Amino acid sequence: MDKAIITILFGFLLFSCKRQNEKKEDLVWKSIEVIASAYNSVSYQTSNEPNIAAWGDTLKPGMKCIAVSRDLLTIGINHNTKVKINGLDGIYLVKDKMNKRWENKIDIYMGENIKNAREWGTKKVTMQYAMRREE
Repeated sequence: MDKAIITILFGFLLFSCKRQNEKKEDLVWKSIEVIASAYNSVSYQTSNEPNIAAWGDTLKPGMKCIAVSRDLLTIGINHNTKVKINGLDGIYLVKDKMNKRWENKIDIYMGENIKNAREWGTKKVTMQYAMRREE
């Protein structure tokens, strides 16, 4: 009986690992050069509800997310698009949109740490964004 349970669990584990690898292969990473600044959850930088993003997501310090200029939406960078930013670790998610006046720009969310946002400043970066592979 124990061998049967272990065999079933092992089979399930192998199947789930294969499915995760298939999902990763469905993504194509494209690169774009953008201007990157940083922002915080404070009303004078955003709105009277600084923790609520444009698509209704609640932002919390420590989240890895960005806002994008609206022109980037037209190339497929939309809500919850996965993004890698050269010079920063990890994968960020698109959770917010910037004011219409900005173009080719991202804003990196830095929680309530205004000092870190000011130290980041504004710089040109290469960003990779995940798109579904066309069949």
